[in-house]
Amino acid sequence: MSPQLQYRIEQFLYRKCELCDAQDWDAYLDLFSEDSEFHLPQWDSEHSYTTDPRRGMSLIYYASRAGLEDRVFRIRTGKAASTIPMPRTLHGIGNLRIAERADGQLEVRANWHTLFHRLGQSEQFFGHATYHLRAEGDSWKITRKHVVLLNDTINSVLDFYHL
Repeated sequence: MSPQLQYRIEQFLYRKCELCDAQDWDAYLDLFSEDSEFHLPQWDSEHSYTTDPRRGMSLIYYASRAGLEDRVFRIRTGKAASTIPMPRTLHGIGNLRIAERADGQLEVRANWHTLFHRLGQSEQFFGHATYHLRAEGDSWKITRKHVVLLNDTINSVLDFYHL
């Protein structure tokens, strides 16, 4: 993997974090392909989590970008009570590992940490994420985001912008 490719992918994912923190939902959604899958599995035990979202429980599962679009619609229209008011978030990402996939896409594994503040309370989420990226022009589209939440005992409603 060339250092230039590593840098470009880092900048792409930093931008994703920035757009989510700024609540620039249109630009954020545009990073995802129409057929992108978003999966946050549920833990089955202390050390294993569900792997098939169609057979096991998931905390969040969207089979396509339409699921994210629906959440954004609910946020914008006030139909998601858990988002009134929206929390302030700060996303961090690091320890990127990049591999080429047989289908020509890239697989990017990363560690992540999100701080959020809402209604006078600050909390955090952290874990691992695996992204599948498909080249599009001089950038990429996210075709899959698989997130493992390591602190799965949480005191709030969990949503895509926490991850």
